[in-house]
Amino acid sequence: MAVENNNVVTLNYILHTIEENGEKTFVEQTTSENPLTFLYGVGMMLPKFEENIAGLNAGDKTSFELAASDAYGERDDKAIAQLPAEMFQEVGLPPVGEVIPLQDNQGNQFRAVVIEVTPETVVADLNHPMAGKKLNFDIEVISSRPATADELSHGHAHGIDGNEGH
Repeated sequence: MAVENNNVVTLNYILHTIEENGEKTFVEQTTSENPLTFLYGVGMMLPKFEENIAGLNAGDKTSFELAASDAYGERDDKAIAQLPAEMFQEVGLPPVGEVIPLQDNQGNQFRAVVIEVTPETVVADLNHPMAGKKLNFDIEVISSRPATADELSHGHAHGIDGNEGH
C-alpha cells in the first residue's frame, strides 16, 4: 500500500546535516529493531519530509535534502535566554552544551542548549538544535497500512501493527 494520508508508515532513515561546503555530518539513524512509525498526514512530521515520501511503497528507497527553511527553520540569533541561576538551585547549574527542558507561560515544552554559565545566569540557545541546517535523509519504507479508528481518533500511530502504546 502506498504512503498516503491517514496511513501508518514505518520506515528506516539515516539523517545527515549538510554543511555549506557540501560535507555531510552524521546525525542519527533508525534500525530494523527500532524503526520510525508515525501517522502520515496529520502534522507529526515535517511537511516537506512527508511530501518526499508520498506514494512510496514497502521496500521503496529514496534520498532527499531539505533546506533549513523546509526543516527546522533558520537560526534566530535573538532566540537566546538569560535564565537566573536560582532556577537551577535544586538540580545544580548545568554544564555548557547540556540540553535542558524548559516550559513557556502557555505550558509548551521545549529544549534549549546551554551556551554559557555564570554564577548569576545560565545563557540558553532556544533555537531548535537543527535550526539553520540543511538535512539529508536516506529512507527505506518498511510498511504502510491504513490507520485504525483508534489511531485516527488519538491522532498518532499505535505501533507497526496498530496495537502498541494505546
